[in-house]
Order: sequence, then C-alpha cells, then structure tokens
Amino acid sequence: MAEISVHQLHQETRRKLKLTWVAGKSGGDNLLNSETVSKPSLALTGHRNFVHPNRVQVLGCAEMDYLNGLDPEEQKQSINHLFSQKLAALIVANGEKVPTELMVAADNHQTALMTSPLASPNLMDLLSHHLAQALAESTSAHGVFIEVQGFGVLIKGSPAIGKSELALELISRGHRLVADDIVDFYRVSPERIEGRCPPLLQDFLEVRGLGILNIRALFGDSAVKPTKPLDLIIQLEMADTLAPQNLDRLKIKSHDEDVLGIKVQKVVIPVAAGRNIAVLVEVAVRNHMLLLRGVNGTKQFMDRQARELKNNANQD
Repeated sequence: MAEISVHQLHQETRRKLKLTWVAGKSGGDNLLNSETVSKPSLALTGHRNFVHPNRVQVLGCAEMDYLNGLDPEEQKQSINHLFSQKLAALIVANGEKVPTELMVAADNHQTALMTSPLASPNLMDLLSHHLAQALAESTSAHGVFIEVQGFGVLIKGSPAIGKSELALELISRGHRLVADDIVDFYRVSPERIEGRCPPLLQDFLEVRGLGILNIRALFGDSAVKPTKPLDLIIQLEMADTLAPQNLDRLKIKSHDEDVLGIKVQKVVIPVAAGRNIAVLVEVAVRNHMLLLRGVNGTKQFMDRQARELKNNANQD
C-alpha cells in the first residue's frame, strides 16, 4: 500500500494550500495511506467510530463553532473524544483561530496540527486530488516517454537501438519530451495511467556521441512536459532479428501491453537502415487516433478485397 508522510504532504502543498504548522511538530512522520479527507464532526460529540486513522481530518466552520460554543471543561472533553483514536494530521480551515486546548492535545498525541485560510470544501478538494496523485499505484519503465501530437508515447527497445536519437528527432519536429531513460507511471484512475519524469532527470536527454542534453535550454520551455497520460507504446525491434513469419504486414491483430492492470495499445516498428522511424512513429500515432474513432485501414482494405472477390465470383 502506498503511503506518504505528513511532513512530505506539508512540503508539497504548503504554498498552494497556505498551510501553517502550529502544533504537533513531532507528528511529521505520521503516515497517510488514504486519499479520503474527513471532517470529524461526529467525533467531537463522542462518536469514535467516525474517526479514521491515517487520514487528514479537516475542521471547518461548523466544527470550530461547536468547539468555541462549549465551556472550557466541555471543550476539553470534546477534544479528548477527537483524539481518542490515533490521528495522522488535523487542519483547521477558513483561517479559524485554534483553541489552546487543541494545540496542547496535538502536542501530547504527536498529531500534526496545521491551519489554512482556505474554505474547508476547497481545501478538502485540493487535498484529495493531491493525495490521489501521491498514493496512486505506481511502477517504473525503461524507455523514452514523449508527447507526440498530443498523445503520450512510450518508446521502448533494447539498449543502443536508437530510442534517444529518435526522441531527439521528434523533439526537433515540434513534439515534447516527458522523460528519458526512466519513466514513473502512476494509475491515477481506473482507466488512466500517468507518466512522470523523476525530478533528477527532468529536462535531460542522453544521446550517444553528444552526451547529456538540456532539452529545455536547447529548444525552449515548450519542448518539455512534466507529466502526460500514457496512450501508446512503441516497441523498436531490429528488423534482422524478426523472423519473417512474425512480421504482421497487414496488422490484422492488434497488440497491447499490461501497465498497472490497464491494457495499452502497442505497435512494433522494425528498425533498419534507411527507415525514417520518426515519420513512422508520427503515423503510428495518427493511426491510433483513427482507431479510437473506429477507422481501421486494415479492415477497410480487407472488406474491399472481400467485395472484389465476391464480384469476380459472381461474374464467373
């Protein structure tokens, strides 16, 4: 199960969510493993089953109004109800003033307590989205990930087959680099895989003979992209290693590859001297676009051939 620490969540979202860590500084190592962000309203009244550990709990206007309306002894008891279960993190939204008793409890229970001026519904939406991205099932793949005509294309192949040189040519033709060498893939929804570049490799492409190139510096900001959904896999194979019987010239059967439980269409392109692989990749993407619209060139050809054979048979 994927997890993220409270400290990491704070580092990644503090500017966007305008977070201020006010108490429970020792709770930075607490782990979050759910994208669900809860409001522990009932927990304040003693319903302990409504407090879920390993989640972010948000106190909004209603919760703070309830706490502030209690006398000191009742407020202390209500806060004790809240901390009766192990909490990972609490965020007080809407810029509400944090009661001293709440800060003391956060310190005593090693629970991170933060504040944000954002309205609680907006804060919860942004947190949920960020946690969904951070906790998504993930894997890494070797290859070059590039955006071609708006589609995310993973180029795979054996070492020294020319993946980076192909990517460089595609970039020079106006397409965009996402990642070279290692690509991190995350399943961000039931039907969507998102590819991301590891921070260390962002903007860089290694090309034999030229070394490591800074693509952003060479081609401008528009030549790179930090993330992109995975739409198509291009597998490069040396033509002389493919047996003739394995070459599907008509592409009668479509190929796919499983990535984190999702089937991604795959195209195998033989590499040989004189073949313009960059053009073939561009056309493969255009053909993929047509297939998504239900236009299959192979099927159209075979249907036409069948009609022609039928007409010839009738004439005989």
